[in-house]
Amino acid sequence: MSHHAELDWSEGLPASTHFGDVYFSRASGLAETRHVFLDHNRLPERFAALTTGDTFTIAETGFGTGLNFLAAWQYFAAHAPAGARLSFVSVEKYPLAPADLIRALALWPELAEYATPLLEQYDWLSPGWHRFVFDNGRVTLTLAVGDALSMYPQLDVRSNHGVDAWFLDGFAPSKNPEMWQQPLFDQMARLAAPGATFATFTSAGVVRRGLSAAGFAVRKVAGYGHKREMSVGELSERPESGWQAPWYSPPAPPETKTALVIGGGLAGASTAHSLAIRGWQVTLLERHGALAQEASGNPQGVLYTKLSAHFTPLTQLVLSGYGYSLRTLAKLLPQGEAWQRCGVLQLAQDADTAAKQTKLAEAGLPTEVLRTIDAVEASALAGIALSDGGLWFGQGGWVNPPALVNALASHPNIRVLTHAGVLKLKRSNDEWCALGEQGELARAPVAVLASAADTRAFDATADLPLKRIRGQVSVAPATADSRSLKTVLCGEGYVSPTRDGAHCFGASFKFDSDDLSANVEEHAENLAMLADLAPALYDALGGAALDPAALTGRAAFRCTSPDYLPIIGPVARSEALATTYRELGNDAKAQPDTACPYEPGLYANAAHGSRGLITAPLSGEILAAQLNGEVAPIGAALMDAVHPNRFAIRRLMRRQG
Repeated sequence: MSHHAELDWSEGLPASTHFGDVYFSRASGLAETRHVFLDHNRLPERFAALTTGDTFTIAETGFGTGLNFLAAWQYFAAHAPAGARLSFVSVEKYPLAPADLIRALALWPELAEYATPLLEQYDWLSPGWHRFVFDNGRVTLTLAVGDALSMYPQLDVRSNHGVDAWFLDGFAPSKNPEMWQQPLFDQMARLAAPGATFATFTSAGVVRRGLSAAGFAVRKVAGYGHKREMSVGELSERPESGWQAPWYSPPAPPETKTALVIGGGLAGASTAHSLAIRGWQVTLLERHGALAQEASGNPQGVLYTKLSAHFTPLTQLVLSGYGYSLRTLAKLLPQGEAWQRCGVLQLAQDADTAAKQTKLAEAGLPTEVLRTIDAVEASALAGIALSDGGLWFGQGGWVNPPALVNALASHPNIRVLTHAGVLKLKRSNDEWCALGEQGELARAPVAVLASAADTRAFDATADLPLKRIRGQVSVAPATADSRSLKTVLCGEGYVSPTRDGAHCFGASFKFDSDDLSANVEEHAENLAMLADLAPALYDALGGAALDPAALTGRAAFRCTSPDYLPIIGPVARSEALATTYRELGNDAKAQPDTACPYEPGLYANAAHGSRGLITAPLSGEILAAQLNGEVAPIGAALMDAVHPNRFAIRRLMRRQG
């Protein structure tokens, strides 16, 4: 696992103590970046040649201080047309601590216009994939925290034409020989677009020979400053791509950027927002009279989830989504009544939980993301007496989900239609028509079904294995003593600090109930949970004198899938899918190459369960990347893990379909 960089500032410039090398030239790091990476990839002229709707993709091998990214963004802003977009991908094994990044970028005041939004979103980073969005969606940064040799094989360019320009950076080959290896050069060629270029500050023979062997035409040119020579080149021979599962390969992005999104909760609003900032015209249809009226309508939700020390696909997705949700909240909502970054404390109420927490804390995540604390520190952080310690998530907190949904949906490219229940979705004249009780509601070439378990109500998605689970939260008026609670507390349930003079806590899990009326029995269950979780807080609220019948609250249905991962991506025609890949029923290792029979322009976004605040905002970026022809915001294996086709393919492989 990765950890953050340790820097030596003794000479006024950031230097890596691990690699014994500086991050940029002592003479002029910015001038060197422009000479080596920008000018020798011919970026000014290539940016100027872009047209509206084009996306130019740059990838680099060492994010470092972000200097190359910011310089490329500055050139893009100066030379590219307004309707073009920049997608920048970078890998960093040892990301800088936020304070070090602030100090490093202060050395370049001419980049402040671009450094400021980066610093506003940058925080302690966990291993894995992190998506940053800048300039109202015109510029994206996909930052993979890990070793380049392990992260670039995971980069998903299946919706994208590939990398247009490579910045082969990082510490010198003599300082960091582990990175400058043939497998990396081969990955560069695999991921490259036709005509892709590269530039690097080094002219080392091992680098030039490796790039040449990978298929690049390599030549030496004048270097910058004291470096007499550097290497540049173009892809001359694209390697043959190996077999890829066609049922996970996305359809070609549509030409017309108009979409319907059905469902006005977190998943729908996130999808609409990610498309809208890319210039799409989106109609968001909600059957109720306002947005966020179902599972996304609770007064307080928690930015937190249980993680696995084994870094399962769900844990990887949650870590990527956690960071993205925090960045989204920081951009869209002021802290206060809408959300609070107050920290989340997951209490260890038994020995088994404590052991799992210790293992997770030792798994390689930065302590600023999570760390174990004892009962004394837990009580001090929470502001209320606790008998247990636990895991402290210092970046977490609570959110008012309706405020986030409405902020996401407020983009001028989004038209919100309420009282617009969609009873049927029909394909007509290359468009999806949403039909309600009074006839046609709206139409567009692309439709995204984000209506939780009701996504199964449509013919094309009736086979998706979605399940509803009823949950009820309770709300109790705060008292003078209970107001001392400063953090979210979690265990079997959760309780939040005060919002609007009350505490929200819960939530129940009922698998066999269709009733959405809040009831006294589940208020009593939530009170029992609270008494077990935090006895001092329970007593501060009134203890045994609390009458469950006096509590307010609400109930809603969570939507889950059998593997607890969300369902995000293009929808296939189920019968045609089973026929096309029926050979998998006889040989699960077969490698058919027939294109997947997708429903044209139809996508699903559902099954976020109780993790919607963490996974739904990122789900919008996942769909927008597919629909806009971009590099995916998460690795290819994770993209496959959330694909709607996974269940049908598993049934075929198990001879169940």
